[in-house]
Amino acid sequence: MPGLPAFCLRPRDLRRGAVLTLAFLAAVATGALTGCWDREEGAAAAEIRTDLPASGAPRAAGTADRDAVARAAAEAVAEGKSGKKAAQEVVSRSGDRWGTVYDQGEYAAFTEGLDGHWTGVGVWAERAHDGAIKLEKVQPGSPAARAGLRAGDRLLSVDGHAVTGLAVTDVVALLRGTAGTPVVLNLSRDGADLTETVRREQLRTEPVTVRQRPDGVTVIKVTSFTRGSGERVKDAVRAAPAGAGVMLDLRGNPGGLVTEAVTAASAFLDGGLVATYDVRGEQRVLYAAPGGDTTRPLVALVDGGTMSAAELVTGALQDRGRAVAVGSRTFGKGSVQMPTELPDGSVAELTVGTYRTPAGRSLDGDGITPDVPAGERAEERAVTVLGGLGVGP
Repeated sequence: MPGLPAFCLRPRDLRRGAVLTLAFLAAVATGALTGCWDREEGAAAAEIRTDLPASGAPRAAGTADRDAVARAAAEAVAEGKSGKKAAQEVVSRSGDRWGTVYDQGEYAAFTEGLDGHWTGVGVWAERAHDGAIKLEKVQPGSPAARAGLRAGDRLLSVDGHAVTGLAVTDVVALLRGTAGTPVVLNLSRDGADLTETVRREQLRTEPVTVRQRPDGVTVIKVTSFTRGSGERVKDAVRAAPAGAGVMLDLRGNPGGLVTEAVTAASAFLDGGLVATYDVRGEQRVLYAAPGGDTTRPLVALVDGGTMSAAELVTGALQDRGRAVAVGSRTFGKGSVQMPTELPDGSVAELTVGTYRTPAGRSLDGDGITPDVPAGERAEERAVTVLGGLGVGP
């Protein structure tokens, strides 16, 4: 099994369609990317403050007891039952709304997605309130796109396995497989049933794209914070025309690796605080690297799909007075999850704390209120804001 990320800031089932195929987005249908941390990178990015309460702090309400989860899994395995299922039952009873349990295959897909590539058919899936699994998005040029699949199609079964009512992670497990192997998808569109056979492929997505507007503004779109995305943001800022404004577009960004988010924030900061967080009562801090561009006019575009690590970046830039946030209120995912490997090889991601912005704001449940509210014409509103900051004619 791949090494476990040290901890995550991540949403669970609600955006599971948007991510395991996006980047965390693991391939197909998805999961929900949100701020995970590579164990090695985490040591360099975070600093433990030993002057604050550490280990013996009481477990916060709404979090699962790690020992109880591991014990349930071990007992189930000893009895020849599913350790993952037993662990998930304990997590569900705990009230940990973001906690979840992955089997080895699901977790491998998750970690693969953090690299921005995966094996699948190229769809983002989501689960509706009635349990229906629908395609939220189809990746252009993917096997699914070539087969004519469309956003809005309802997925009924995968290789004969009915998917209605399943968690998106379970659907992802059915869709994944070896590159080149076929998978039969039964769908419904406008009341008509369809059957398509597609072949899985190695896919990847570009988490950072850059474009120049006619008015000279550089738009940096970050769809997820997968490995390498932070440096790509820094490269884009360095390559932007001198004096030109920048729009950092984080709309629809479900999160990703915390270290990448901190690197992205560092593109616009000269050191200093990015966020604080706690892990079972132990307070830690995240600092930006020195040398970022602190003078270029900057707007951060956000919406209800801006989550977790993307909110961490927005909150830091907003609190530090470095960016004007334009758009609509963000999702509000500010809790910290840490993975624990269970006796049967499955992995439990359990909530261990929360993070706060430089000004001390907890975003969990509240999100970020933009400085300038804007709807569908958010980019045009951002251009106006940049004009007020001295960009443009």
